[in-house]
Amino acid sequence: MSTARGICFVNARLSGGELSTLRIVGTRIAALGGDPRRGDSVVDLRGDKVFPGLINAHDHLQLNSLPSFDPAKHYRHVREWIAEVDARRLCDPEFKAGVAVARERRLLIGGIKNLLCGVTTVAHHDPLFPVLSARTYPIHVVQHYGWAHSLYVDGETSVAGSYRRTPADRPWIIHAAEGVDAEARNEFERLEVLGCLGSNTVLVHGTALDAAQRSRLHQAGAGLIWCPSSNLRLFGRTAQVEDLLPHGCVALGTDSRLSGARDLLEELRIAGETAGLDERALARLVTCDSARLLRLPDRGALRAGMRADILVLPAATRLGEATRAQVRLVLIDGRVRHGDPEPARSAEPAGRFAHIVVDGEPKLLERSIAALLPHPGADAGPGAGAGSGEPGLDLTDLEWRAA
Repeated sequence: MSTARGICFVNARLSGGELSTLRIVGTRIAALGGDPRRGDSVVDLRGDKVFPGLINAHDHLQLNSLPSFDPAKHYRHVREWIAEVDARRLCDPEFKAGVAVARERRLLIGGIKNLLCGVTTVAHHDPLFPVLSARTYPIHVVQHYGWAHSLYVDGETSVAGSYRRTPADRPWIIHAAEGVDAEARNEFERLEVLGCLGSNTVLVHGTALDAAQRSRLHQAGAGLIWCPSSNLRLFGRTAQVEDLLPHGCVALGTDSRLSGARDLLEELRIAGETAGLDERALARLVTCDSARLLRLPDRGALRAGMRADILVLPAATRLGEATRAQVRLVLIDGRVRHGDPEPARSAEPAGRFAHIVVDGEPKLLERSIAALLPHPGADAGPGAGAGSGEPGLDLTDLEWRAA
């Protein structure tokens, strides 16, 4: 029986709907149920809902601060969209200015975007730049994985080599079948021929997959990362996931704001509307099913021994309708990183936080994270809020900045 001091949430509404307690010691969930221990910080959630920290299964973190690109047409294959983006980079002053912002700052904004909406772990589909492994980065970034961009960018030899180099106990992630034409449909067949369809294969997008291909995907033990907002914007349709969902082999991703939704909460709303999913099904897409596909056994569920990555939402708020202004608390490794003032101060010393405003709502942000953001008045990019670099985020407490 642990005698260490912890944080104990009481009157917490867990995934089954019952009111219970959830106790955290250090970086782990210590127990569900039971009473607080002497010395614990006790936080009365008054019936607020508690979820495992959300997992964003697909993001390009350095692209989230670029201006959103709304195409005037739908494409047949993603290569057409990539060509237009490349051209825009050369002729659009706003886009050129966004790309010119230092990569580390753009990666930081990608992390802030995810933190503010309750994401505690993200899978970044690009090189694992050093800043993404630093302890100061706002959220967890998946560290152990193999990846290729796509067959059409990397070529078959490079893709096959990437798959062979990836250990079988790590996910191997690739954009595939991203389009609606014969080329996109044939990418699945080529991956099979190349020997790249195994139990650790995770395809991103899959808009062109037909029923037979989706069945073979499931039979191989592979998975699909679904990005409905990006797919709908680029192709006018999204992957058919209804036959895969019961098998737990679908996760949800945002694909960055360049083509996708504002954040994972908005992506959940679009997923719910597109596929008619209830709250339980939506939660699985961003918790336990994502954790399984990404081989993250220590997160995605509320159980003793799991990593203490936690999202708290108001009691009356459905996950598929939530916005980041409604986020009550976000904990990562047992520490409050962001949330509403009252529950945050009940859990941790007030001096750990800086005051911020998110979409008009007063919030607190861990000072170590706030210190990474650009100073007020800095050129943080188009649409940035009060120098933060993140639209809708204003920094109001500047005392933490050295004079």
